[in-house]
Amino acid sequence: MSIDHESHGTVSRREMLLKSGGGFGALALASLLQGDEAKAAGQPATSPLSAKLTHHPGKAKSVIFLFMDGGPSHLDTFDPKPALDKLAGKPIPESFGRVITAMGEFDSPIMATQRKWKQHGEGGLWISDWLPHTAKMADELAVIRSCWTNGINHSGGICQMNTGTQFAGRPSLGSWVTYGLGTENENLPAFVVMQEGQGRVINGARNWGAGFMPAVYQGTTMQREGSAFSDLVPPKHVATAQQRKELDFLLQLNLRHAESRQDNTDLDARIRSFELAYKMQSHAPEAVDLSQESAETHKLYGMDDKRTAAYGRNLLMARRLVERGVRFVQCYHGAGSKWDAHSDIEGNHTRMCGGMDLPVAGLLRDLKQRGLLEQTLVVWGGEFGRTPMSEKGNGRDHNPTGFTMWMAGGGVQGGQAYGTTDALGLHAVEDRLHVHDIHSTILHLMGVDHRKLVYMHKGRPERIDQNEGHAYEEIATT
Repeated sequence: MSIDHESHGTVSRREMLLKSGGGFGALALASLLQGDEAKAAGQPATSPLSAKLTHHPGKAKSVIFLFMDGGPSHLDTFDPKPALDKLAGKPIPESFGRVITAMGEFDSPIMATQRKWKQHGEGGLWISDWLPHTAKMADELAVIRSCWTNGINHSGGICQMNTGTQFAGRPSLGSWVTYGLGTENENLPAFVVMQEGQGRVINGARNWGAGFMPAVYQGTTMQREGSAFSDLVPPKHVATAQQRKELDFLLQLNLRHAESRQDNTDLDARIRSFELAYKMQSHAPEAVDLSQESAETHKLYGMDDKRTAAYGRNLLMARRLVERGVRFVQCYHGAGSKWDAHSDIEGNHTRMCGGMDLPVAGLLRDLKQRGLLEQTLVVWGGEFGRTPMSEKGNGRDHNPTGFTMWMAGGGVQGGQAYGTTDALGLHAVEDRLHVHDIHSTILHLMGVDHRKLVYMHKGRPERIDQNEGHAYEEIATT
């Protein structure tokens, strides 16, 4: 490197860094510059995604949310109800009250479950024979049997489970987490979303969008095939130095354009995304290179079996991402509401559980043996559960009034079931957790007080729980 002292006199630190190139992007540069120099560079002194302090000690540093798209049946997986068999073929007793069902078949007869149930682990958790691999990790699971939501259909249910409301416009859970805590890795996205299968999650990007927050907090989707992140590999004929010059020039144009548009968060996010993409070219290939993993690890995640390979790939990728400081990873299973068993629940859930069970157990086992489970909160569940009444003779309708989710790692007390539904699994009745409570609990486990995590929008203080949630602290270890 040579510097022309005769032409420029004394060279400032900013000028030296600008001239040296070497892969310094505007964001990385801004984090090095201080005070007036940062302002002169046209960038804030720190990134909005810089790691932040927590409100209280929290064991969970990152989240892996395993989203079962379509609504798995709690009655056939984690919440056994002997009364289903006793009352099979009969209508719901009046004492249970009425609920509005998606398909309007509330008066359909009760349907028995064909599952075989056993208690597992030291805590004696009841888990059905559909989940033999997850059952082996029972002592890590905090099974919450008393969840409920307002979303009666997939669109509203998925949107609420992700954003707290059935309607578009609010930030997703991943956005709130990254807004509140930032990221511990500047070379990868803070919030990553993966879909499995050929379908697309209903609502699409609304589920991982930033809503009224700056767009920099929205999720980044990974490709299901080929390169993990789209448009990451530059053309072969473009040299690194040339690309750096192009990005610097583009940055100047964007900053000039942004001077009179400071409220345009999409433009700010675009500026930052260019620089993040530049850094990811060096770091992302290694992070998502699954060939670095042993054959034993691939088998642990089911990547040697076509039934489990796709989801196993995503979950192994998720482990590698949180290992490198990514804050929030969401892995959809059955994208396109494949868990939606209005008919033939036996065939549907046999297939869906078969594709998910082994990879999920592999993820928990892998995190634990690497010492990562205590600092990684794993969340499992869908947008709602299924009804005790039959639909079409051999299926179950949507049930938002009572269903099951579980959490593992991240400071939760495993090997236990929390909350209850009624005798038929229709309504959550004890320690009821609404979606707002679930979100508040996740933040609590990460050291964030949901009441203090505030974003001012149009002069109004906004919170993830819309001032309605309560953290379920009983689930946390002391």
